Amino acid sequence: MAVPDPRQARTPLFDAMVELAQSRKVSFHTPGHKSGKGISTRFRKFVGPKIFSIDLTTLDEVDSLQKPVGVIKEAQELAALAYGADASFFLLNGTTGGNHAMVVSSTRPGEKVLVARNCHKSIIVGVILAGARPIFVPVEYDTERRLALNVRADDIEKALRAEPDARTLLVTSPNYYGYTVDLGAVARLRERREFTLLVDEAHGPHLKFHADLPLDALTAGADICVQSTHKIIGGMTQASILHARAGRVDLSRVAASLKSLQTTSPSYILMASLDLARMQMATEGQKLLTRVIELAEEARAKINRIPGLVCRTREEARSEGLGDIDVTKLTISVIGTGRTGYQVSQELNRRFDIQVEMADPAHVLVIVSIGDRKDDLSRLVSALDEIAREAQAEARPKAALVSAAPPRIDNPLAILPRDAFFAPSRFVPLEEAVGKVSADIVTVYPPGIPVLIPGETIAREVAEYVRAMARHGSIMDGLDETNTRIKIVA
Repeated sequence: MAVPDPRQARTPLFDAMVELAQSRKVSFHTPGHKSGKGISTRFRKFVGPKIFSIDLTTLDEVDSLQKPVGVIKEAQELAALAYGADASFFLLNGTTGGNHAMVVSSTRPGEKVLVARNCHKSIIVGVILAGARPIFVPVEYDTERRLALNVRADDIEKALRAEPDARTLLVTSPNYYGYTVDLGAVARLRERREFTLLVDEAHGPHLKFHADLPLDALTAGADICVQSTHKIIGGMTQASILHARAGRVDLSRVAASLKSLQTTSPSYILMASLDLARMQMATEGQKLLTRVIELAEEARAKINRIPGLVCRTREEARSEGLGDIDVTKLTISVIGTGRTGYQVSQELNRRFDIQVEMADPAHVLVIVSIGDRKDDLSRLVSALDEIAREAQAEARPKAALVSAAPPRIDNPLAILPRDAFFAPSRFVPLEEAVGKVSADIVTVYPPGIPVLIPGETIAREVAEYVRAMARHGSIMDGLDETNTRIKIVA
């Protein structure tokens, strides 16, 4: 076991916040609740008084996120040291805000950028802000298990050959389901062709800290990655970090983009959670994650013994030529039960008081993290076993409950996404939209992957898929409130 760097035990921002809170200085600045004295009694009674004493604003003692020169600067430098970056930036609008800045700082208006088609909506917003021209790389799809996997390195290589003037590649790894891109193989493509590698690593802030997890983006050779510290490790919701390496990336441009896109009134509580989460992982991550991996793998083995349920193993993924799987994600196929993922998720919640990360027509997704205990996983396995056995007794037909597979999305780009987004637009029924140009991002939640972006010509297969997913209960972002009308360029 590697000996932790003693510098990583420091938490400069959090320590400065506590010291200031304990000094009991009189406050004539924001926030208006003045260390909790003016906060709602109900709120104060529920959470306790101390949290409000560190809900601070930009002050000399606790530095400024817009221009860090003190304890925030030191905290970000410790994050960079822990993750192997040349610069790390705290994010208060989640990985969404980091993705915007990553794209804006790495591309210019009209430039081509290769984008894995399974990107998050925030990547497309970044493309719109930058005025870039996206060229999509297709995603591998498991038709038997109804599961979007990830992009293959050879498909990326084909895209690079087809678009010789594209100088930026953006991938998502791991994806929501835990499937990674073979980033090492992708980075090696730069031996023959130079490009900037950007990674939406929202679901991978823990990968750096354990050898039995997939290779993290920076170690693999990424130039920028953005991580949701709050998703898997100890950051609070909304707290993320952008890591960058100098060379292909202009670090001053990244900083300038973030100054333009981030709030000027950042939450010091969220930033403190980043400082502490980094310290925790850098000093205890290997020990904590060893336990997480053991819990997840034990649960995976038990789930795979339940009739009707399948939870793919890392060995299976590797043998099928995929990049890798983050084993802390349990993507459980429920097709064999005759129920949909939505139904199983609802039963877990209503009958067993268990809430999963998300469900789709064929799966439920469970995230196992440093906050889980053995009893939690035992309770989950027991509930799944009961649901599956009941379903087996019902002998419900399987095929009737499985949604149509998403089409291989190939919507021709008629105009730049930025131009379409700002163009005059109108809503039309989905069946009348085929052949028209989309004016908005249409996203199926979960997992939040755009099936249409502004500027794309709407294919019949995509319109039919959107209708099918709406019928199956997916949340459709980008349609009207009835889920039957779509915005097109007028």
